[in-house]
Amino acid sequence: MRGPHNIWRLIRTGATFQRTGAMGAALDAMNAPARVRAAARLLGWPFAWLGYPGDPDLPPITRALTALGPAYIKFGQILSTRADVVGVEMAGHLRMLQDRLPPFPDEIARAQIEQDLGAPVSTLFSEFSPPVAAASIAQVHRARRADTGAEVAVKVLRPDILADFRRDLDAFHLAASLIEFLSPASRRLRPLDVVGHFESVVLGELDLRLEAASASEFAENTRGDEELAVPRPHWDLSGRRVLTSDWAEGIPMADVAAIRAAGHDTSRIAARLLQLFLSHALRDGFFHADMHQGNLRVAANGDIIAFDFGIMGEIDEYTRRVYAEILYGFIQRDYHRVARVHFEAGYVPSDRNIAQFARALRAVGEPIFDADASRISMANLLAYLFEVTERFGMATRTELILLQRTMVVVEGVTRTLDPQINIWATARPVVETYIRSNLGPRALLRDGLRVIEALGRHGPLLPEVVDRQLDRLSRPQPAPVVVERRNPGWLITTILIAIGAAIGAFLA
Repeated sequence: MRGPHNIWRLIRTGATFQRTGAMGAALDAMNAPARVRAAARLLGWPFAWLGYPGDPDLPPITRALTALGPAYIKFGQILSTRADVVGVEMAGHLRMLQDRLPPFPDEIARAQIEQDLGAPVSTLFSEFSPPVAAASIAQVHRARRADTGAEVAVKVLRPDILADFRRDLDAFHLAASLIEFLSPASRRLRPLDVVGHFESVVLGELDLRLEAASASEFAENTRGDEELAVPRPHWDLSGRRVLTSDWAEGIPMADVAAIRAAGHDTSRIAARLLQLFLSHALRDGFFHADMHQGNLRVAANGDIIAFDFGIMGEIDEYTRRVYAEILYGFIQRDYHRVARVHFEAGYVPSDRNIAQFARALRAVGEPIFDADASRISMANLLAYLFEVTERFGMATRTELILLQRTMVVVEGVTRTLDPQINIWATARPVVETYIRSNLGPRALLRDGLRVIEALGRHGPLLPEVVDRQLDRLSRPQPAPVVVERRNPGWLITTILIAIGAAIGAFLA
């Protein structure tokens, strides 16, 4: 239930960060000025006693996020992939949020399976292990089907997880409302829309039948992709709170030392992961949108195993073409082309100067091309990118938030495997293939045929449409009302996509 009572939740959030020491750790990670740290200590210490104590055996940030609940843990999972932003030590602490949280009791999991599937666990499975992994929303058990003997993974939602998420989301909505009220300048970032988008994604993740459908569709789309394995769902042993799928044996993507010890080329795996993500986003418009290390493994043959399809992203065909053109423009260092595409797509308001925007893009892109990846400052680049988005009035595009977030995560994962990965060389073949297939003469011919097909389908309706239009035009028209129009924009925009070396796989 949304309302002022959520102010208490926000106060406890700040107090928990203060009590656990997470506030200081976060400010240290961001290299906050000394006066900011002093102010945080001064304002925070009187309320620290109101915060949740958390597990004192955990590092401060992890302790605070786990105490606050699943929505905060989701945020920590994203940060865990960005050692270049939060620091290697903090990223290592946050990695436990991916799949090493405390599990809930085995008897509760068994009761949920029996209630959802209508039969005792002993009847459905000949073997059923204790939890082998536990994250913010669910935990996983290793099992064996009683009928076929196939080894499977059984994912079970945490009890009361929906109520926990709704409590956090209500507080987030209030925080976004307060931000918009107190800071009109923040409205271009659309905090309320961003929280609403996050809410829709999370609530969809809490129905495992939808995850099974996403896993099935993703497996079909990628069945021809080399070096990728996707466990398939077992529909007869799945329900709203239980998902059974193929068991996939592999080394966790976070264990880089073990991957290398097994003889795998981590640089090749990093490049392949990046190319697969780009292929799925561009070619299919349907991509895995939660690709942190906890959802990725490396098989014995070197294949990348992807699982946990609770959060998936979709991009329509037009947006994919715009995205590809922007990305290709960056690869070619054609900043005027990138700027023109932004204006044509409405990502930048039409009253801004296109030449100035192109120069701003050049200031973002040029330092990255020839720089050693280890010397690129993500914090500095992020600060400049936010300056650019504010200067040119670009607003948040909520429909692209998942793509933006996933690019950050994927780039972070690839850098743990290969800190010196050449983003441009890796991306180029995928982008060029898409450009040839979708922006050349063949694409124009294909688009023309689609228009003809559409006219053929709707041809019988055309006379009626023409008659209605002529009748409308023949009537007296009221005086026109002048309405100011503002083109939609995108806060981080797909330019930030292209600058994968800087902020995400191709987030910029």
